[in-house]
Amino acid sequence: MLIHTPEGSVGEMPAVGAASIPVLAGKKIGLLDNRKPNADVVLEHIAERLAARTGTEVVRRDNKNAAIPCEDQVLEGIAKEVEIVLTGTAD
Repeated sequence: MLIHTPEGSVGEMPAVGAASIPVLAGKKIGLLDNRKPNADVVLEHIAERLAARTGTEVVRRDNKNAAIPCEDQVLEGIAKEVEIVLTGTAD
């Protein structure tokens, strides 16, 4: 019988995300809907609550199809319009 020890080296820390914006008031929030079922429902709910709490403006963009990556021109356009982008997936 061969017994393996669970001891080993520790891997590298995962990449960190973007820094949080301390105040959302007056910012534009972008919604990037990937067109999966119910993604629009989730994103719209989050955006409505953020807008009500902080007075943010919401800009919405859709990907054409959940099965393909978003087009560069859509990503570049929304990046120029807003300070924060929310995207998600749902089913």
